[in-house]
Amino acid sequence: MINRIGVVGSGVMGRGIAYVGAVGGYSVTVVDINEAALQNAKQEIDSIFEKGLSRGKITAEAAEQARKNLSYESDLAQVAAAADLIIEAVPEKAEIKKQVFETIEEHAREHCFFATNTSTMSPTEIASYAKRPEKTIAMHFFNPVHKMPLVEIIRGLETSDETAAVIREVAEKMGKETVVINEFPGFVTSRISALVGNEAFYMLQEGLGTPEEIDKAIKLGLNYPMGPFELVDLVGLDARLNNLKYLHEKLGEKYRPAPLLEQYVKAGRLGRKSGKGVYDYTNKEELVKK
Repeated sequence: MINRIGVVGSGVMGRGIAYVGAVGGYSVTVVDINEAALQNAKQEIDSIFEKGLSRGKITAEAAEQARKNLSYESDLAQVAAAADLIIEAVPEKAEIKKQVFETIEEHAREHCFFATNTSTMSPTEIASYAKRPEKTIAMHFFNPVHKMPLVEIIRGLETSDETAAVIREVAEKMGKETVVINEFPGFVTSRISALVGNEAFYMLQEGLGTPEEIDKAIKLGLNYPMGPFELVDLVGLDARLNNLKYLHEKLGEKYRPAPLLEQYVKAGRLGRKSGKGVYDYTNKEELVKK
């Protein structure tokens, strides 16, 4: 029985997971060593509630209860010791995830399940950082978490049937549709999305069209809800680059990152979170490739 969930990491994904978990009826604690980041997460989650209320997406009673379900903490060991499920949502870097899993393994109770929110990384490898591979799985949430309907659930080599069933039930209680798949680099969605987004950068690099024209062609011609540049600005160019580097290493040449994408990241153009990515969010004007 899952009652208490610890969400490790208070960034965009962590706060979104915490929100849907609380709305789903779970007692959720967001944990981050950075107190300022925790405060920012609380403000952002409050903003999601307010927008949901104004648009009739959630009732006042449900919002009030969900807010009561949420807490914020900087002590990971304390959160791990009380949780039935821990969902790690830190950056896609092995050394950071390793540190988290070693800590939660030391403090979590025997029955606790471990999940990693990852779009490309191996749940089998991540499970090796702790000592309960049968209770470890990947939950790939999509940004923005409170709007996107899917959770991709990925079994590692030793993930048990019980764990897969429990995590699917948790995701569904959070209001999500699910697919349960076996591990392979990039899973289903990230492999396709990375290819489309990377090809769009090659097109931009070649001068085939402006970002706006390429986005419009993909949205209207292929019926995508967002263009590849709109999407990469939302998820972060640095996150996309990290994913492509991983897929390039694991799956070969077709995932080699476009040089222009690498240039943008080096320039600090990381997307909405930095104010500039492919587009400029400081004055809403489109950035022109130079």
